[in-house]
Amino acid sequence: MNRFSDVELAGLPCRIVDLPAVAGPRLARLPWLHRVLLENLLRCARDGDAARDEVSRWLDGAPGDAEIPFHPGRVLMHDTTCGPALVDLAACRSAFAEAGGDPASLNPVLRVDVSTDHSLAVDVFGRADAPARNMEAEFRRNGERYRFMKWAANTMANLHVHPPGTGIMHTINLERLARVVTTELREGVRWAVPDTLIGTDSHTPMINGIGVLAWGVGGLEAESVMLGMPVTMRIPEVVGVRLTGRLPDGVLATDLALRVTQLLRTIALSGRFVEFFGPGVSSLSAGERAVVANMAPEYGSSSGFFPIDGTTLAYLAATGRAADHVALVEAYARRTGLWFDPEAEPTYAETLELDLGSIEVCLAGPRRPQDLVRAREVRASLAPLRRPDCVPAAAPDAVPDAAVAIAAITSCTNTSDPRLLVAAGLLARKARRLGLKAKPWVKTSMAPGSPAAQRYLQRAGLLEDLEALGFGIVGYGCTTCIGNSGALTPSVQEAMETRGVLPVAILSGNRNFPGRVHPQIEAAFLASPPLTVAYALAGDVDRDILTDPLATTPDGRPVRLAELWPGGAEIDAAMAGAVRAQDFAPAYDAAEASPAWAGLDAPDTALFPWDAASTYIRRPPFAAIDAESRLGRYSATPLLVVGDDVTTDHISPAGAVPATGAAARYLIERGEDPADLNVFSARRGNWEAMVRGLFTNRSVKNLLQPAIPPGSTCHHPSGEVMPLWRAAERYRAEGRPVVIVAGDRYGMGSSRDWAAKGAALLGCRAVLASSFERIHRSNLVNMGILPLCLPPGMAPRDLALQVSDAIVIDARAERLTPRCGIPVIVRWSDGTDVSFTATAAVETRLEA
Repeated sequence: MNRFSDVELAGLPCRIVDLPAVAGPRLARLPWLHRVLLENLLRCARDGDAARDEVSRWLDGAPGDAEIPFHPGRVLMHDTTCGPALVDLAACRSAFAEAGGDPASLNPVLRVDVSTDHSLAVDVFGRADAPARNMEAEFRRNGERYRFMKWAANTMANLHVHPPGTGIMHTINLERLARVVTTELREGVRWAVPDTLIGTDSHTPMINGIGVLAWGVGGLEAESVMLGMPVTMRIPEVVGVRLTGRLPDGVLATDLALRVTQLLRTIALSGRFVEFFGPGVSSLSAGERAVVANMAPEYGSSSGFFPIDGTTLAYLAATGRAADHVALVEAYARRTGLWFDPEAEPTYAETLELDLGSIEVCLAGPRRPQDLVRAREVRASLAPLRRPDCVPAAAPDAVPDAAVAIAAITSCTNTSDPRLLVAAGLLARKARRLGLKAKPWVKTSMAPGSPAAQRYLQRAGLLEDLEALGFGIVGYGCTTCIGNSGALTPSVQEAMETRGVLPVAILSGNRNFPGRVHPQIEAAFLASPPLTVAYALAGDVDRDILTDPLATTPDGRPVRLAELWPGGAEIDAAMAGAVRAQDFAPAYDAAEASPAWAGLDAPDTALFPWDAASTYIRRPPFAAIDAESRLGRYSATPLLVVGDDVTTDHISPAGAVPATGAAARYLIERGEDPADLNVFSARRGNWEAMVRGLFTNRSVKNLLQPAIPPGSTCHHPSGEVMPLWRAAERYRAEGRPVVIVAGDRYGMGSSRDWAAKGAALLGCRAVLASSFERIHRSNLVNMGILPLCLPPGMAPRDLALQVSDAIVIDARAERLTPRCGIPVIVRWSDGTDVSFTATAAVETRLEA
């Protein structure tokens, strides 16, 4: 089989993996993302590799459980996932030096790009100096952490840090980093290859929107890839979503993404990939595709892949990529069979149909992104969350129940598509002309993913309209979407405390789990940027925003949304006058030249100088050469038992460190300001601070006893209720293993590896769950914790576990194989027991 061909692509001599020659007519049956994986395998596998033997079966449509190595071309990280990863690498350098090795030899072997976007908080809003003041606070809080990142960039090869203010990682990737097709030199020969990557953020698949295969992994897996290991995986099943028709006028990419999320959550997707095909794909812009692809973790998939086509090329040109490179992308994709055909019907493991014409303006919430709600259903969806003793507003200008406490245009998901920001600006313009304003209790903000957004909004004359309604730019980062929303307005705080008002967040983000957006907000709805502005004008969600009046003009005339909502032609006209290809590179160049970043001093030694007094950067105990295995046969105490949909936000919070609690006490005792303890995500380099925040989200219920507060357990046999980390210390001293038991979709949400590192620091040897979300499962394995799936139909509540019960697990290393059965016995304290076989959620031989 002749795998390679020397060809000329857009005038450039290159060597390629010749997929049409290898696969022949069978190539047309493969999903496009399988073609990218096949190219990677054929290019990177050596002669004699067992994975090469799977190609024929793969092409014949019968890959079975075959395992393949995937060698991504680069790695993408952000500051709060790269922080712990770099701390791990710094600790490995220290351990390597202590063992007699050269620490300077430990470096990433492929390009790693790090954004600095996850710590920016909305401290100041609604004023012209908000971006500058928020950035000042950003450097004040995180200077030590940033100096550590700068040390890593100075002393480690192939590591590139993009300073604060350069935007959100996925937007940077879309507009600046992604090549779609790239070239590389191998033994003096130029190869043309697909651009591929992994990222330490679950929304990495956003780049799938322009035909780049990528997915999110945990920081632990990324560390191994950085050091030269491939991603080992089974050839994935691909679910095809066939799109037909086109979106109705006035319906936006956000609405489509929320509908896709709802649709795909109806099927099992863990470990599977999703690809979009059919004639409807061609009607979507690259920006619209990227919004849908971004939500892949919300619909439970590894990907949301859109193949390369003319729309991809147009996007590359529109964001300033060179014409000769755009020509290379087209020539390569057409020659290798990676070019999209809207009439093609590849063979998928499962196929779903979606008529784009059926999509309507919608929201998702109030507690999960897959819970689609129509505008008329929003009020009813809040009924279970309202307080029956809420005191009604006594005056028209008082904060009402179900008040919009936060209205945020935020997140890479819906600010990377200029069309959505322009639509919000057009709505703001019409509202401003009518004399409408956001209600005074609403905390408004806009944090685009791209520094180019200011330029095109300003050119269109829309930035001033947004600012007039309180939606001025507060900075370029994740802000509210990641939980860095800052304090609520005083009037909302007072209404909550004195009258029992339910506060609600409206955001153009991707997640709305209870407490994620703000620790005091249990109800949040995902919405498009223009709908977010509309809710700020309304001030509450006790209405059908599509049909009921949302505000009144100064002369008392009621205004409905239809009067403000921009049509497609309006948006297109504004876009034509606003977006320029030449905006993007200069905007990023200016942000990269940050004087504040340049002024940070950082060590330049191969070994990082650890400071035992630091509250940000501590040498972690799990980066050691002599770590012990957690496998074996043992009898464990249940440390924590939880129900369904426990997210990584519940396990390891990212938002503000509350001024009360064990983490706060730890930090305050070491000299930190009680009024400004920063956010948990910024503390991920300090394991002692992080372990004290585990499971402290107030919606976490430990089912071992109904009265146990969040973040705590009941120690056996003393019966004392204490923080989890304290109980773990006691159990460790007593030599008693512990386990966690959970329900369905355990570990859904963010890719944060601290959710697994935390479990490891608690001494957990296994997690038994009804099902696991993909990235968290991988993180558990990489921390040496065995994920075990309970038998179908068995849930944590069925076991009725108490702290005095024991769980006997026989997981000896020599018996462990992918998806093998693991004998488990639950021994209740009354002398009865039950035996069952759990399934090891271990996917590959390398993991085992």
